[in-house]
Amino acid sequence: MCEAFKNNYQLCEEIGRGKFGTISRCFHPISGSFFACKTIDKRPLTDPTDRECLENEPKIMTLLSPHPNIVKILDVFENDDSLSMVMELCEPFTLYDKIVQRTFSDGEAALLMKQLLEALSHCHMLGVVHRDVKPENLLFDGRNNLKVADFGSAVWLPEGRCVGGVVGTPYYVAPEVLMGREYNEKVDVWSAGVILYIMLAGVPPFYGESAAEIFEAVLRGNLRFPTRIFRTVSPAAKDLLRKMICRDVSKRFSADQALRHPWIQNGGASAEE
Repeated sequence: MCEAFKNNYQLCEEIGRGKFGTISRCFHPISGSFFACKTIDKRPLTDPTDRECLENEPKIMTLLSPHPNIVKILDVFENDDSLSMVMELCEPFTLYDKIVQRTFSDGEAALLMKQLLEALSHCHMLGVVHRDVKPENLLFDGRNNLKVADFGSAVWLPEGRCVGGVVGTPYYVAPEVLMGREYNEKVDVWSAGVILYIMLAGVPPFYGESAAEIFEAVLRGNLRFPTRIFRTVSPAAKDLLRKMICRDVSKRFSADQALRHPWIQNGGASAEE
């Protein structure tokens, strides 16, 4: 832990763990406010890619701040051994905690998806690809606004460029990533589409007992809407899902296109309603 951090903040209890770091609550005596602090021990990180992601995360979060649907970064402290990022403090639950409890109505899902797509559109406009969009990385503030968090796998892509490397989480990763191809920001739209499917159905679109089986199902990309599960879901929602969870990247919607879809524009209400 950097001395400069200790001079400005008081570290409190641990509230979470990520791939590389520990998240704790911290107190800022001057403002009398609590924040979240992500601390990463740099010593075990020998892999150059991990090192690069570590160094990029605070830069990318600073580039993206402020946005109402992205966790705001406030301070960065670094020395040879550790990196500490002070961020806004969110509620102690994620979208994952909500979706394991119940399915969402069209209206509820559309409201959350609009906020996620607003965040992704902002990222993509600035050339940032998150690469690990999943419910566990979607937090909420005290007013129930959705906040995209954890840019530890994010990359910055100049316009028109692509990137390689298998990054992501089995259920949510796009097929072009698994195929080892170069890919662009539309991998985030695929992941967001999978999240929307789970919110509406309560189950993922591609399932397997192991990571290998899930990957096989994703690569087949056989998107189905079982009547038993989808009987209360509107045709407009299914139309958007087909355009976000589309294997053909050239036909897959961008975040901006998804935001303009009637189902999002109408707050989950069907055009006929």
